[in-house]
Amino acid sequence: MSKFTALLGAAILAISVSGTMTTSVQADEAKLIKKGSKVFKKCKACHVPDEAKNKVGPHLVGIIGRKAGTAEGYAYSDAAKAKAAEGLVWDEANLAAFLEKPRKFLKGTKMAFGGLRKEKDRNAIIAYFKSLAPAKEEAPKEEAK
Repeated sequence: MSKFTALLGAAILAISVSGTMTTSVQADEAKLIKKGSKVFKKCKACHVPDEAKNKVGPHLVGIIGRKAGTAEGYAYSDAAKAKAAEGLVWDEANLAAFLEKPRKFLKGTKMAFGGLRKEKDRNAIIAYFKSLAPAKEEAPKEEAK
């Protein structure tokens, strides 16, 4: 077997294994998102995840990466307003901590929900929120002069 044939075989094997791993990762992510949509059922009485419509709680459209206290038209608690003024952003870590124990993370929150005790539930609901995130807009392209 020539060196070229061996390298070609190794490359083909690497590509096929990579494709299998990607498919497996995608399947795992899809399962996590599906679980997150089920976990969200605990939240839907107060929140809307996919429409900018406030209920008892603020809407959650684009929550990942959103600055706290910025859902238009929602009357936030003084505690939430203070955290927003400090620059709190709902990244995955902050959202996970809040979802675990909302009243501990944000003392004075209006949210009555006790939290999600299981880390796998918090991870699932965050994956669900990420799956609903609006696609980032591309920067406008400069016109050729």
